[in-house]
Amino acid sequence: MAITRSPVGPNVARPAASGLGRLAARCYDHRRRVLAGWLLVVVAVIGLAQWAGSRLDNNFVLAGSPSQQAQNLLAARFPAQKGDSADVVLRSPGPLGSPANAAAIGALVRSLKPLAHVSGVQSPLAPGAGGQLSPGHRIGFVVVQFDATAADLPAGAVWRVIDTARGFARPGLQVAVGGAPVEQVVSAAPGSAEMIGLVAAVVIMLLTFGSVVAMGLPILTALAGLGVGFGILMGLSHLVTVPTFGPDMMIMIGLGVGIDYALFVVTRYRQGLAERRPPREATIVALATAGRSVLFAGATVVIALLGLFVVGLPFMDGMAAAAIVAVALVLVAALTLLPAIFGFAGTAIDRLHIPGLLARPGTTTGGFWNRWSHTVQQRPWICAAAALAVLVVLAAPLVSMRQAFSDAGNDPPSLTTRQAYDLLAEGFGPGFNGPLVIAADLHGPQAPAAIARIGARLGRIPGVASADLPVVNAARDAAVITVYPTTAPQSAQTASLVRLLRGQVIPQLAAGSGVTAFVGGETAAGADASAYLSARLPWVIGTVVVLAFLLLVVVFRSLAIPIKAVVMNLLSIGAAYGIVVAVYQWGWLGGVFGASRTGPIDPWIPLMMFTITFGLSMDYEVFLLSRMREEWARTGDNSTAVASGLATTARVITAAAAIMVCVFGSFVIGDPLRILAVFGLGLAAAVLVDATVVRMVLVPAVMQLLGPANWWLPRRIGRAIPNLATEPDVAHRSGRGLNRPQPVSAEAAE
Repeated sequence: MAITRSPVGPNVARPAASGLGRLAARCYDHRRRVLAGWLLVVVAVIGLAQWAGSRLDNNFVLAGSPSQQAQNLLAARFPAQKGDSADVVLRSPGPLGSPANAAAIGALVRSLKPLAHVSGVQSPLAPGAGGQLSPGHRIGFVVVQFDATAADLPAGAVWRVIDTARGFARPGLQVAVGGAPVEQVVSAAPGSAEMIGLVAAVVIMLLTFGSVVAMGLPILTALAGLGVGFGILMGLSHLVTVPTFGPDMMIMIGLGVGIDYALFVVTRYRQGLAERRPPREATIVALATAGRSVLFAGATVVIALLGLFVVGLPFMDGMAAAAIVAVALVLVAALTLLPAIFGFAGTAIDRLHIPGLLARPGTTTGGFWNRWSHTVQQRPWICAAAALAVLVVLAAPLVSMRQAFSDAGNDPPSLTTRQAYDLLAEGFGPGFNGPLVIAADLHGPQAPAAIARIGARLGRIPGVASADLPVVNAARDAAVITVYPTTAPQSAQTASLVRLLRGQVIPQLAAGSGVTAFVGGETAAGADASAYLSARLPWVIGTVVVLAFLLLVVVFRSLAIPIKAVVMNLLSIGAAYGIVVAVYQWGWLGGVFGASRTGPIDPWIPLMMFTITFGLSMDYEVFLLSRMREEWARTGDNSTAVASGLATTARVITAAAAIMVCVFGSFVIGDPLRILAVFGLGLAAAVLVDATVVRMVLVPAVMQLLGPANWWLPRRIGRAIPNLATEPDVAHRSGRGLNRPQPVSAEAAE
């Protein structure tokens, strides 16, 4: 991009058209069309999504696993049980068989039977249903069989069952509803986290800009991108497996990333106005500089998220798609809608300001951040060692992380799913909430007798509380045995029991009998998926690290900076892992973060945390190092470049990090789902550590120690890779393999 003298003021360069500059000019000049187009797309996409509906599915089954084989066998041989079921759990101070309770239960069963998508209702008081009553008969449950799986059931049908059942609660009769369909609709219910995060972002940007208009632009563009992204995700849910918490996760990521991207562009636009550029020219400069950094930052996040497709699980593909859609749409909004809005705002972007808070862009020489950077640079070894020690201490709990799917016992006590879980655990034991389903294929004359012996023996296995008698299908070629562990579904002992049954007990009991048995059920499926995801985590980490390293080499034309960035990001993510384990697995400060019960870390969380936090950490690296590289090119002094780059980006990056922390942290206090709380805390902790310990201490210390070697790139590599600098108004040349500075005049070529 060539630049020429501008008549608007001294020493102000006017940019000629470049890629993003031309895009900015078009959006600015055709702002009415761009704005109308965005409004039309948002309304149309959301309208189509509402018309088509969604198909969210908490299906974590691993294809080809023993649990999936058990499910396939049951679906083929027991077609009457192809739908999912819910449990209406009842508790009374007296026996449930008393006349008053029996009358209430009978009325409850009659009310549930005619509801849509209910194929059968089994009363605990019916003949042969003794297994649905606890010892003492004070706790029992009604089984509601649906005609479809949870993913295919309309949410309204499940809510009607929940509301109908809970309508029978009265003094002396407690009613709670649990089961897979109920978990699905309860977890999909909207929470308050989004609004809390949005309010926090508004406050932070008001403090940063001091202007209502400047504050509102990032919010507006982020919401526009999220609106389109949400509609697209609802459509994608019919094609890929998107969990019920996928939309919440998309909103969490989209809000944080979208507001941050627009924040950087708005900051550069205001800086252009402060340099007395006309609004159109300031828009072009903003996109040609900050816009390019935003584009590279967004590309880094998307590249990191693409690593999730290495896992090869449908629900992980769905979550990756949700996150990628969120990042891509808010990025497009920041690069197209925002320049158009600049055309309407013009120089009035700082109007409606709050007295005493209006922040004017200007030089930061001698400011706090400049002084802080010089302080760190004067004692680089001490500061680097201290920062490294903090990160290691925070990451220490990581070594004890146990990955497994958490159960409904981690839901907030206010949810009916948690109440049902606790009642069943009280009445029948903790393992009753996660039964193991053994599906057996019977072939040969000895198989019927053999399956009976297996069923009788299973009840005497250590770790098994009880086992139901085998149920044989009409064709007598398949059987199913329900086994109840002594421990909770998320317990490590339950996972050990699954391995024991598969590896020793069932093979020994079924040897030569004509019985082929598979251990399945939701608990076993979770164990299979957990083991698989834990094994794939190193592959995802390796893929993302290599791709990010290559991108940074191209962007910064350096070897030291990409290596430093990768190592520091791994350290900050390790610290975030450690914090999550300490809070949600060990229970430290559990009351502060609303963790009512300790448990394992859901295995998809470390994967998603790594890809997203690695990408977001790279965002700040791109924004920060772009300014440092620009100053290095101008002065050739590494110390000055580090101090100046940190000082000039400190205010906006600190605000951006604070917004991210508040948006992600709001899901810890404002959302009832534990998995989103764990995920939100992990992301918030990673960003906080990265913005404080890493950016404020470790980066300036290490870059001071490396000196000019920060910018070293072998000539052979330099000639082989494209030049994709993030700041187009900086020119470089190489000498002896070192990217040395070249003075930039007003007429210098981009």
